[in-house]
Amino acid sequence: MAHREQIEWCDVWIEGGDTASLPRALLVGDSIVKSYYPHVHRRIAETFALARLATSKCVSDPSFVRELALVLGEYEFATIHFNNGLHGRAYSEEEYAAGFSRTLGFLVEAGKGARIIVGNTTPVWCRDEPQALDAMTDRVRERNRMAESLAADREIPVNDLFAAVIDHPEYFSPDGVHLVEEGQAILGDIVANSIMASTDHEHA
Repeated sequence: MAHREQIEWCDVWIEGGDTASLPRALLVGDSIVKSYYPHVHRRIAETFALARLATSKCVSDPSFVRELALVLGEYEFATIHFNNGLHGRAYSEEEYAAGFSRTLGFLVEAGKGARIIVGNTTPVWCRDEPQALDAMTDRVRERNRMAESLAADREIPVNDLFAAVIDHPEYFSPDGVHLVEEGQAILGDIVANSIMASTDHEHA
């Protein structure tokens, strides 16, 4: 059974949809990805046509792969940076792991040779208590552990976004989930670096 939130949403953004003059890169995630997308775009715009799929769906939801299929069916990507883990709190960690494994398999098959990077999930702080981690962070740690293990099984690199921000509550807004501009810029740089490094890897 699919568990849904009160508001479900999906945001697809394709830069250079009318041209194939640059290789394409795709960011897959949620509102965190949507927030740092402009920073990644500024860094890599001369090298990649950047796209994003940001959604409230968890990998455990069968509709998640259908949303991915819509984008991957329209365009081919050289690199896919993939994150999922904050949404879908109603799913157990075992259900999350099964969905994550299924999604990695789909990305490998439908990605048509794209280099895949897994970005792990960022922590959650208590609302209006910037020094206190929310209990959800324990679940994030476990989901990250599972995602990293599943990625390792397929020799897919992991971009440790969690480690980049866990010691910096000042990077987060009062809601404890979303990032302020400084945090968005930090993650944007890290993600851009990983995508550019994937280009270096291809030409090594």
